[in-house]
Amino acid sequence: MDTQAAAPDGAASLLRANTTALERVQHTLHRYPTISPAFVLVLSCIVFTILGDGKFQGMLNIGTMLNQTAVLATLAVGQTLIILTAGVDLAVGTAMLLTHLIVAKTFIDQGVPAPLALLLGVLVGMLLGAFHGVIVTKIGLPPFIVTLGTFYIFNSVGLVYSKAQTIPKEALGDNPVTAQPEGWLLWTGRTIHLGGDLRPTYGVVVAIVLYLVFGYILAKTAWGRHVYATGDDREAARLAGIDVTRVLLGVYVVAGLIYAIGAWVQLGRSLSASSNAATDINLETITAVVIGGTSLFGGRGRLIGTLLGAMIVTVFRQGLKLAEIDAYWQNFAIGSLILIAVALDQWIRKVAK
Repeated sequence: MDTQAAAPDGAASLLRANTTALERVQHTLHRYPTISPAFVLVLSCIVFTILGDGKFQGMLNIGTMLNQTAVLATLAVGQTLIILTAGVDLAVGTAMLLTHLIVAKTFIDQGVPAPLALLLGVLVGMLLGAFHGVIVTKIGLPPFIVTLGTFYIFNSVGLVYSKAQTIPKEALGDNPVTAQPEGWLLWTGRTIHLGGDLRPTYGVVVAIVLYLVFGYILAKTAWGRHVYATGDDREAARLAGIDVTRVLLGVYVVAGLIYAIGAWVQLGRSLSASSNAATDINLETITAVVIGGTSLFGGRGRLIGTLLGAMIVTVFRQGLKLAEIDAYWQNFAIGSLILIAVALDQWIRKVAK
């Protein structure tokens, strides 16, 4: 009996001994997917500090970095939910811009009180998300095609609705005397003085709260487990009794809600409303999610990784700019990050096979 009990242990020891260092790294990254984005973030900060001849050191102030990342990080929460279900949203930025234009124009043109205008924005964001969800779940079109189409639709509607004009901060409630945005619409742009140079905005607080809330939901609730199960294997989830259609529709509606919150953060960040704001943010949200360790094939990833990924995108953008690297090469670097992240994800996923 002792011999039989010892045999499996001996076999396991032999397998561990035959495991290469690279395979151990592969297994570690599979168990802890946030290790790689954390490493990339630290390494990129070090590299850009050296390349920038000291110019980048101001970026290392966590308050500054988070302020510049707030909008991207907020929208990336919704993008993460969709990618976890093996989908993708190419219209995240245009949905956010259309929503913040509706909020601003309703406030100015119709005289709707700011709180009600913001609630209208939430409703609009959820309806845009529901529109995506219905087409994906009821008609059965791929999320990539659906959101590629609505990317152009939302962008065109926003341009027509705003007449391609920018709504200035004075009209939205900015106070030139105090140099602080006032009122509900621009509240997310107000700064919090925590001492020294640490002055995050309330938009950062909103983003952090979103990460805490949805991090808990994904990790601790049945809905969160259903989201992961749906993205990992939709048919297996259906056979296990999960209403996959309902889960997917709920994910798109919730993502639309988050985009509406992102629209509020964008108003505070730019202190204006414009259909031409945040032109690269559609793809940057996908970049942040993928670099953060969430699999494009669904079912694996954590929101903390998405936050790290959003910070990496910001660090690369600002670091390359401060290092006076041509803008074309900035996009080259971001694109290279995406390819590396997807290739790494493919390699890590082989552990489960």
